[in-house]
Amino acid sequence: MDRRTVILAFGGSLLATPFVSHAQKVAKVWLIGFLANGARPADGAPPAAFRQALEELGYVGGKNVTYIGRWSETKFERLPGLAAELVDLDVDLLLTTGAPAAEAAKAATSTIPIVVVVPGDADATGLVASLARPGGNITGISDPATELSAKRLGLLKEAVPSATRVAVTWNANERAMTLRYNEVERAAHVLNVNVQPLGVRGPDDIDAALSNMTRERPDALFLVADALTNLNRKRIIDFAATHHIPAMYEISLYVHDGGLMSYGPNMDDMYRRAATYVDRIFKGAKPSALPVELPNKLEFVIDLKTAKALGLTIPQSLRMRADEVIQ
Repeated sequence: MDRRTVILAFGGSLLATPFVSHAQKVAKVWLIGFLANGARPADGAPPAAFRQALEELGYVGGKNVTYIGRWSETKFERLPGLAAELVDLDVDLLLTTGAPAAEAAKAATSTIPIVVVVPGDADATGLVASLARPGGNITGISDPATELSAKRLGLLKEAVPSATRVAVTWNANERAMTLRYNEVERAAHVLNVNVQPLGVRGPDDIDAALSNMTRERPDALFLVADALTNLNRKRIIDFAATHHIPAMYEISLYVHDGGLMSYGPNMDDMYRRAATYVDRIFKGAKPSALPVELPNKLEFVIDLKTAKALGLTIPQSLRMRADEVIQ
């Protein structure tokens, strides 16, 4: 090996070593803040469907993405502070679940990208300027629950044709939930059904709502789902079973826990789609340029075992339209 070759080889090694070291230093590890209205899960992480979808897109937890979560445990007044904590941690993106969490995130930052899941009707509540052109720093998967409320009540009426009075329980503290209640009222008028309004604002109010239904038994129950009602769903489902009250729920989780029927979006599918938004934003897309989408998978689930226990015969026409029938 001549002197020139030695110098080139030695010099090349000097150049190569810092280059590799520099590449290692600048490898991006994305930090995602997760903000939710409900209870902290045992693993302290965002939903598995979201993490799995991100991993399929190349973002592996502990390798090139890290998650920091905050949960309000249905104490919605804590959400602004929790959102501020995540912003102070300088997260690269905020992922939110539920309307109050989305609103708290919006108030906490106008620069950090926010991807929302089930934020209520995002345009009707003013969370975004419009679904097609959200503007600002927010995008994601909206929840057309207001629009779906009439459909849900119609399905409940088909299951219980004799129903003339339907109790409606919703979180009256949430504007998004109240919009759903208002739509149920409008639909009830068309269906010649009287509404028994049972708004709740905390766990104690749920006891009061159940007591009200004990005194004035409705023909059926319509439950608007949010973190408050989700955390207390077992009490509500058990009450409906004990008092033989057919009930319509918004998500299949309730039916899998023993409720009668549900109609609404598939939550795992929504989280998987949220992951694609995160991927696009991490690759340079602006939230303002990404239209807010609606669920593309709605599920109608019926539990025939629960129906039998209620002494209710589900019409064949409803069974045929169900995406899942629990025997």
